[in-house]
Amino acid sequence: MPDPMAADRPLLVLIAGPYLSGTDGDPVRIAANRERLEAAALPIYQRGHLPMLGEWLALPIIHAAGGREQGDAVFHAYQYPVAERLLTRCDAVLRLPGASRGADMDVARAQALGLPVYHHIDELPLHQAAEGAAA
Repeated sequence: MPDPMAADRPLLVLIAGPYLSGTDGDPVRIAANRERLEAAALPIYQRGHLPMLGEWLALPIIHAAGGREQGDAVFHAYQYPVAERLLTRCDAVLRLPGASRGADMDVARAQALGLPVYHHIDELPLHQAAEGAAA
């Protein structure tokens, strides 16, 4: 009998959580937030899915547009619009704990698109590709 929690295909899962929030612009604290976001990537992959961070797509665009500091005007001009476009391609969102206006916006957009929003990696359905993922 098939597992009712098994996904029929790998999901593209946006990881949403604090990035700039609570950092007061401190690069060390921003890096720590990014590390927390990226720490969810491997467990998502191990469940058979493909993890995605909006920053992985937005930061190169921001830098090419002349952004020089996290949170500057160029950052804000691109960060949220990139996330909005990305969500139209995602299958689900994993919302990590912590106050974050951007992550809350991602959740609201995902819900408006009818995408599932998970709050813990274990809630993500397993996909058969997980069997081949290195543990």
